[in-house]
Amino acid sequence: MTVAARNRRIQAVKLADALNAIEGVPVSDYAKMLSRCWMNGELTGEQMKEALLASHRKLASQERQNYA
Repeated sequence: MTVAARNRRIQAVKLADALNAIEGVPVSDYAKMLSRCWMNGELTGEQMKEALLASHRKLASQERQNYA
């Protein structure tokens, strides 16, 4: 990854974090870790999205079981 591409990713993560903070949306440590991995070129955007969706599906399943 080029320095310019990495710098764009760093700015994208900072912007996403700032928008979430403004909206009062908590960001999990797992999501932050995935963002760092994407920022460093260790994950593609699609891999990050799939990992987050899988995590949210698991959490939703656990919540449904708790209320069943």
